[in-house]
Amino acid sequence: MPIVVIGGHSRSVGKTSVVAGLIAALPAFHWTALKVTQYGHGVCSANGAACDCATADHSWAVSEEKDRSGESDTSRFLVAGADHSWWVRTEQGHLAEAMPRIRKILAASDHTIIESNSILRFVKPDLYLTVLDPQTADFKAAAQNYLDRADAVLLHSVEGSEDPVWKQVSLKPVIDRPMFTIRPPDYVTPEVVEFVRARLSPTDSRHETQLSS
Repeated sequence: MPIVVIGGHSRSVGKTSVVAGLIAALPAFHWTALKVTQYGHGVCSANGAACDCATADHSWAVSEEKDRSGESDTSRFLVAGADHSWWVRTEQGHLAEAMPRIRKILAASDHTIIESNSILRFVKPDLYLTVLDPQTADFKAAAQNYLDRADAVLLHSVEGSEDPVWKQVSLKPVIDRPMFTIRPPDYVTPEVVEFVRARLSPTDSRHETQLSS
């Protein structure tokens, strides 16, 4: 059950597009896709809407996507060709509670691709790619904490200035990792596809994926 994790330093940097692009480019892997969303206080994990029902039995929810309209992120994964697509929603700090259900999904999957940074606390993937946009200032703590675990970086091409607008963030943890330049709307280049294909080939020992307890 090889696992690929796609992370990024902020919202709207193209994580979902990378997941969908890899699913479409590598259909032989029969992907199961998961998107992990964590919400703050007062937002319901059952449907993502504002609510006042943050009780102990309402801290997380996992649902399988069936809609193929392409209107939601998880629907886009199905449109791209995923065999299955799941949406995991938890309150901030409650992802551990959803992990038994997530592990069952992973165990039943051929290849899994997960959009999340925080899942790295619980899963040791075969491959972790992080998406970085130098023109997006926000750099989430989770992305920074796991930056040194990235196997490769997908870096948005920058027109003009090469200096990133984020502050107090060093790319030294990934200075020796493969770095692929992407130019939206093309988030997945042939080079990225071949890198992922090679890392997930049957001869790669990383197929012995380990799930941390």
